[in-house]
Amino acid sequence: MISPTPTAATTAAPPVSTTASQQEVTSDYDTFLRMMTTQLMNQDPLDPMDSAEFSMQLATFSGVEQQVQSNELLTSIQSQLVTSGMAEMAAWVGKEARAPVAGNFDGSPITIAPNPAAIADQAKLVVRDDNGNIVQEMLIPVSAEPIEWAGVTTDGSPLPDGMYSFEIVSYAGGEEILRETADIYTTIEEVRSQDGINVLVTSGGVAVPATSVTALREPGQS
Repeated sequence: MISPTPTAATTAAPPVSTTASQQEVTSDYDTFLRMMTTQLMNQDPLDPMDSAEFSMQLATFSGVEQQVQSNELLTSIQSQLVTSGMAEMAAWVGKEARAPVAGNFDGSPITIAPNPAAIADQAKLVVRDDNGNIVQEMLIPVSAEPIEWAGVTTDGSPLPDGMYSFEIVSYAGGEEILRETADIYTTIEEVRSQDGINVLVTSGGVAVPATSVTALREPGQS
């Protein structure tokens, strides 16, 4: 039985782009502090800065300081969310995930989850090798039912082991109306954090964002 992926695990929090802005705000904060200190040290004791202007500068100083602290807090929260998501997804390792990725063929069939266009009257599976060359084309049912790709040619000869990608091409009235990468089931071998996003590494070393996974199943399940 195919089960949808848990929402909490797959919907990783989007990365908060704070690094560049935080560096900019911190730089402004330090510059403002140096300018204010220099101004206080060099003001005329007989003609000091107007109190209202000084209060305004202090308020600006406080606002910049709070923005720096807020950015640091956001970075900390983001790190905690990513770590939490990775911990939840540790149980995914060893399972088969459904995602639009290339598959590692080692002689065992690869399960493809096609999704032809709803108005299609014909569908075709296009298989490409790791170099992008088409190695097989064949008609498939106009259905979302999973199919098993055995990795053999029409004359029964086995294709070499390696990475293969799959496309589903939909036709209506003899005209191509849709071409898209097919979802396949592939084994999850690792969970990692990359640029603030939880990423799954599948069989063959393919990295896919956790949010691209649409289903999970136990190994060998059909």
